[in-house]
Amino acid sequence: MLSPADCPDMPTLRAQIDTLDRELVRLLALRTTYIDRAVEIKTGAGLPANIPARVEDVVAKVKATAAEEGLDTEIAEALWRQLIDWSIAREAKTIKLD
Repeated sequence: MLSPADCPDMPTLRAQIDTLDRELVRLLALRTTYIDRAVEIKTGAGLPANIPARVEDVVAKVKATAAEEGLDTEIAEALWRQLIDWSIAREAKTIKLD
C-alpha cells in the first residue's frame, strides 16, 4: 500500500482505496463468522440476541479506537450501530427464546 501522500494521481489513489475497500469487506465477512458462532454459543447458553450492555460496550470501544486513530467518533459510532443492528437481526433469526 502506498501512503496517500505517495499517490501521484487519482487513478493510483483510487486503486489504493479499492484495495482498502476489499480488505474492509474481507474483515466484515470474517466478523460475520464470529457472529454466526455467537448464535451457537448464545443458543446453548440461553442468551438473547440483543444484550444492550454488550452493545454499549462495543460502541464505547469503537469510539475510543476511532479517537486514537483520528477517525471522527460520530461516524464510527453510526457505522457500528448499524453493523450491530444487522448482527443482532442476523442472530435473532436463529435464536428463539421463550
